[in-house]
Amino acid sequence: MNLSTSRAAITSAYRLARAAYAERGVDTDAAIKRALAVPISLHCWQADDVRGLETPQDGLVGCGTLATGSYPGRARNGDEMRADLDLVLKLLPGEQRLNLHAFYAETGKKAVDRDALTPAHFSRWLDWAQDRRVGLDFNPTYFAHELANSGFTLASADKNVREFWIEHGRVSRRIAQHFSKKLGSPSVINHWIPDGTKDQPADRWAPRARLTESLDAILADTKVSRAHCVDAVEGKLFGIGSEDYVVGSHEFYAAYAQSRSVVPCLDLGHYHPTESVADKVSALLQFHPRLLLHTSRPIRWDSDHVVILDDAVRALFTEIARGGAFNRVFVALDFFDASINRIAAYVVGARATRQAILLGLLDPTKLLKAAEAGGRGHERLALMEQAKAMPWGAVWDMLCVRGGTPPAATWLTAVANYETKVLSQRG
Repeated sequence: MNLSTSRAAITSAYRLARAAYAERGVDTDAAIKRALAVPISLHCWQADDVRGLETPQDGLVGCGTLATGSYPGRARNGDEMRADLDLVLKLLPGEQRLNLHAFYAETGKKAVDRDALTPAHFSRWLDWAQDRRVGLDFNPTYFAHELANSGFTLASADKNVREFWIEHGRVSRRIAQHFSKKLGSPSVINHWIPDGTKDQPADRWAPRARLTESLDAILADTKVSRAHCVDAVEGKLFGIGSEDYVVGSHEFYAAYAQSRSVVPCLDLGHYHPTESVADKVSALLQFHPRLLLHTSRPIRWDSDHVVILDDAVRALFTEIARGGAFNRVFVALDFFDASINRIAAYVVGARATRQAILLGLLDPTKLLKAAEAGGRGHERLALMEQAKAMPWGAVWDMLCVRGGTPPAATWLTAVANYETKVLSQRG
């Protein structure tokens, strides 16, 4: 298979594409520059199928996440994860960050529970990030623990359980603040709490009251500055083991975030399949300064498939571009697939997300809004359809060239070589 794409061919195709977009009032050079500058936070948990680096605990009921498949080459420790991520970074154009979950702490031979974690337990991740010049984001891990077996953590009726998880939230925010100070970039800390019930509860009120109190206690920590630690809260329609009732629903967190001045997180997989997440952006940004966006791909449910350039992802970033809101959103990935090469999964998902960002910036928004304002709905619709046929692929290839990464699908060669030399040697 010959995947080569010459620089001359890319340049020639780009000239034609640039002229075609210019006729519609779109500056492709400016779009490329802006698209490369939008940070995308890679999720570390794709590398190891959401297993974490803690000493395995016996008797865990589940963690609310499930990576299916058994493709060879899963990263088995932090060093292998970072080696895989090194290759991923070489294949991705634009600014990248790394998103860590708390249960990727490296504590050596000593068992350290989550309420006792410190920045020192993430020193190797921090050293790696400093060397690669990438920012670090963070997530408390409110799952995959014996004190989460009941299905409740911060909303638990057991005060001792709640106190454990409250302290975990506090130390997680201190870790995020440490990352921010060391790297010179605010660390987004996302609180996803999977609390809920499989079947309908009799009391939906008390768990939500307890969750509110617990989150308030976490945020009240005066040792953490919000200039360094950007708190986000992530709602969900349902989850594994919480099919009927999720304490932290979208409505709960939209209200909580606004009242506590934290950031709502919108995950593409956390809503009804017919709901438009893109439509929520302009609604929420009327009242919230910032949003955290998780690109994922649900197939009939929140299955966290690898992101592709589908309608939902395109619509989301087109909406952000039309509102001039890229400086008001944080972009992160959230998917995991153990059935295919995991590095390829990273590259496909991250590239699809940046392609959607680019497409949003290539949207002929001025023409569309002018047609709409003039009452020419037919013209607006026609221009929207024509935009789908524009030669954006040539612009994407030039973006890759300017970003110093392989264009088109030429990156597959590097993945194949790495699989032969590295992944195939793992047990």
